This record gives sequence, structure tokens and C-alpha cells, in this order.
Amino acid sequence: MKAALFEKPNHLSVVDRPLRMLGKDEVLVRVRSCGVCGTDVHIVAGESRSTPPVVLGHEYSGVIEDVGSEVMRFTSGQHVAIDPNISCGTCYFCRRGEVHLCSNLRALGVDIDGGMAELCIVPEQQLYLLPKDFPATASAFIEPVSCVLHGIDRATIAVGDSVVIIGGGTIGLMMLQLCRAAGAAVTIVIEPLEQKRKIAQTLGATHVLDPNNVNVRDAVMDITAVGADVVIECAGRISTAEGTLDLARRGGTVEFFGVCPIGQTFPIEPNKVFFKELTIVGSYVNPLTFDRAIKSLAAGIIRVDEFPINRFTLDDVHEAIRYQKEGLTIKSIIEPNK
Repeated sequence: MKAALFEKPNHLSVVDRPLRMLGKDEVLVRVRSCGVCGTDVHIVAGESRSTPPVVLGHEYSGVIEDVGSEVMRFTSGQHVAIDPNISCGTCYFCRRGEVHLCSNLRALGVDIDGGMAELCIVPEQQLYLLPKDFPATASAFIEPVSCVLHGIDRATIAVGDSVVIIGGGTIGLMMLQLCRAAGAAVTIVIEPLEQKRKIAQTLGATHVLDPNNVNVRDAVMDITAVGADVVIECAGRISTAEGTLDLARRGGTVEFFGVCPIGQTFPIEPNKVFFKELTIVGSYVNPLTFDRAIKSLAAGIIRVDEFPINRFTLDDVHEAIRYQKEGLTIKSIIEPNK
């Protein structure tokens, strides 16, 4: 089968490789679509962890081709989405119900061969059956939506809150929609690219700010008077993460959702956290939110119809990654069987 194999930083190639035998509790999936995300970009650049050699792709769906002898819940021909994160179930964190913090966490497309391939073998417990009328394009967004749902849970937005979202890319635009669904009265999206600001406005942002043309802190204070109740950093850049504490009100919450490169840091003044009594939280992957993500997309709570999407064949995987890296699209989607 044809697959995009990551071997070491800056070495990603499309190869033909044999498909191993199907295990008794595994399912063979013909991949229909696989999204490219910032994590893939960071992995290829050597800025995020992985276990090479590995076939990339952790945002994918497809059609079941075959099932192992002990698989009971799925049959050939069903359309499914795949939760990539596999916890061990026995470590300290798993036994506390914190499965996403599992000491032995592995992920399809990061540590185990994933969805940038014509075919993929998946453990049965990672599969979710999709509704019959579920749009093919939306299926590539299920995994990132599941992560954003965890981020919303961690941000604890209350009805009437003001929220600043830094970054109007894929994640920021989905975060915007969930903030509105959670009852946020004021949603301020900070994004330098005009096209993304326009999409944010279409999706209901009450304010959009171009950080190249306005003083962001002054603008947020003008809008909120005291600072935002919640600030969510979605860009994954040190330069934007560094200013988050100044945008939150006293007693507010700052969430670091965007994935900054490993090893990059910025200074924090502890007295500012003390005096403003800030709550600072992180948000990591998608603990038990995959089913909610499917339902949120199916119900239109999160819309992706306004997103510019570019589709690529597997042979064009480098171009797909470039589009995502350079912000030329909201989402690159690889269709391995076209």
C-alpha cells in the first residue's frame, strides 16, 4: 500500500510498504480523508514528539474493509472515524480517570501507523461509527473538535462571559463557535490574516482585531473595560502566548491551547499572577470527547462549511503540509485513495 512515512526530522516520503496481518481485535480501514494539522507540521520539523519510523495522520476516517476474528461491534462497509489516542488503562493517571495523561499514551499517526495511507489497521476500541449522512469533509475535523471540546471544558466559560481567542486558524475558529455555544456574550478574535478575520465575523465573533494595526491590550480593555474573563491562546506561538496575562481581567482564566515548539519559553511575573489572581490552565488532547465531537458536527453546533479547504492526493503530502504550515488554508485534507 502507499503511505506517507516519517523517518526523522525533515524526512517524510511517500512509500510502498506491505500491510501486516490483521489482529483478532483489529479493524482494517480504507482511509477516505485525513486532515493535516499543526502537530503534523511540528513533527516533520522535529519540533514535536513522535516515534519514527511511522506513517503520519491522526485526523482521519474511512470505510471498514475487514475485521479481526474477535471484533463484534463493527462490520465491513461501515463508515467510521478514529480516535488516535490509546491509553493503557492501568497506570496511575488512567486509574484516576485522567486517560489523556496516561504514562504510556500512544497515538495513531504519531507512535503507531496512522491515516496518511491507503489502508490503516486500527484497534477496535478506537473506532466510532459515523451517522449515515455525516459529511465526508466534516469527518476530517472530528479529532480536532474533540480536542477543542476538552479545551472548552477546561476554560469553564460561563454564560455572559467575555472571551479572547488568539489565532483565527482551524482551532481558533472552532473554539469561537464553541465559546458562543457555551454562552459567551463577547468573543474577540485576534488574527493578522484578513481572510481568517472575515470567517470569524461570519461565524459570529463580536469583535475581530488585526494585531498588526491595533494595540491588542488597549483594544481588549476598550471592549471589556476590565479585561477578558477568559483568554485562550490558539496560535501556538511564544510571541502571542507571552501577552496573554495582560489581556485577562483580575480573577480571569488564561488557557494555553496552541502547541508551542518544545523548549521555547517566555518569562512570567509571578506577582502579576498573584495580584490578578489568575487561573492558568493547559489543555491536552481529547479525553472521552470524541462522541461529543461527532454529535456537535452532525448537529451544526460547529460549522466547517465556511472554511477554505484544500484537498490533496497522497503524492502531494508535502504540498498539503506546506499549505497548513504557511496558513494558506484553514485545512489541508489528504484523500489517499484518489
